[in-house]
Amino acid sequence: MRSFAEHQRAVHALLDPLVDRLGADDSERVELASGDAHARVLADDVHAPVQLPGFDNSQMDGYAVRAADLATARPESPVRLAVGRTSAAGDAPFDLAPGTASPVMTGAGIPRGADAVVPIEVADPPAFLGLGAEHHDSPAGSVVNFTSAVDPGTFIRRAGSDIVVGALLLPAGQRLGPAQLGALAAAGVTEVPVRRPLRVLLLSTGHELQPPGQPLRPGQIHDANTAMIGAALRACGVEVAEALAPDDAASVRAAVAASVHPHLAEHSAQRPVDLVVTTGGVSAGAFEVVRDALAPLGVEFVKVAIQPGGPQGLGTAVIDVGTGSAPVEVPVVSFPGNPVSALVSFELFLRPVLRRLVGLAPDRSRATLRLAHPVSSPADRHQVRRGVLDGTGDVEVGAPSSHLLHAYANATVLVHLPVGVDALPAGANVDVWRIDD
Repeated sequence: MRSFAEHQRAVHALLDPLVDRLGADDSERVELASGDAHARVLADDVHAPVQLPGFDNSQMDGYAVRAADLATARPESPVRLAVGRTSAAGDAPFDLAPGTASPVMTGAGIPRGADAVVPIEVADPPAFLGLGAEHHDSPAGSVVNFTSAVDPGTFIRRAGSDIVVGALLLPAGQRLGPAQLGALAAAGVTEVPVRRPLRVLLLSTGHELQPPGQPLRPGQIHDANTAMIGAALRACGVEVAEALAPDDAASVRAAVAASVHPHLAEHSAQRPVDLVVTTGGVSAGAFEVVRDALAPLGVEFVKVAIQPGGPQGLGTAVIDVGTGSAPVEVPVVSFPGNPVSALVSFELFLRPVLRRLVGLAPDRSRATLRLAHPVSSPADRHQVRRGVLDGTGDVEVGAPSSHLLHAYANATVLVHLPVGVDALPAGANVDVWRIDD
């Protein structure tokens, strides 16, 4: 029986080579305006086509001045300057008239000749008088007093202080989140080269499964795994193709073959998948369809010392697609069919690998917290329980059964009880992963 850590390493070893299949040689260009660039990963470096900021601009609402004009300013002997033209956001640059102070708004260009900004709140008067929607410039004859000197460069954002032309704006491998998309847009970039997303076949199996909304005959249940694991996969930035197969090995093999060689699927124009994820049919029963279908193709089915989720499948399936083509190899990760077992397995083994492949932090937020009550666990299993935090921050641990999906849906943490632990008292420390993000 494999340990939890051993199976984690095996999943990494199987899937780590996928990063080579997601490189720049297989990329596409997407437009920022389409929204399709969000959460994608850059295939190439992007260099700044312009400098940012593009011009000297003000960090504050205030007055643009020559620092030398205020060198003698003191509270007891303020310097009085005439109020000049106003520089508002979007205004073209102009020359600062000698002996004047120009009202300047945050982000507006610094008039030529000015070398400092004095915030409006320390000027006298501490407000722009006569300026507003109907009056761009101050009334003729307006003056402003300054009671302290100012250093050159004060509250000025220099052109190119964020990035200069030609500098590396974002590197290849960078995942495009809101800040990255903002930096690209600010630099005037309209489209970027991105890696194609990992494409995954999610194959749920079982005669008993019916899609939600379909009527159930006696002994049937609605398929939760497709919606649940599909959402979990998409949250990792992958593209998901979904399929449902009965307890028939030929149907499972046909679904996998069609996903790796899409012309075999009727009306399919999708590109081949990079990974197959299955749920159900991996245990020791008499009708374990995934095991029966994929073990002869190279997938190994093992027991892992965890609860829930002990039976697991992992390996490279060699698929004969016929049509005179060479066999196609595809990595396969197989989870149990019980929904809680499937989702716990995804959290333990697949989620960290997929997130790392697309540039996301691989691990859940983790903490060591106190138990709110005693718990017991099989000493020869790494047990993963669902739990919530009580009003004091201690952990209330739920029941271990693998069918309790409703309890999982209301949980905020996964509680880890490692091999060798058979009982813990209230107040004992346990490791938890936060799942309420």
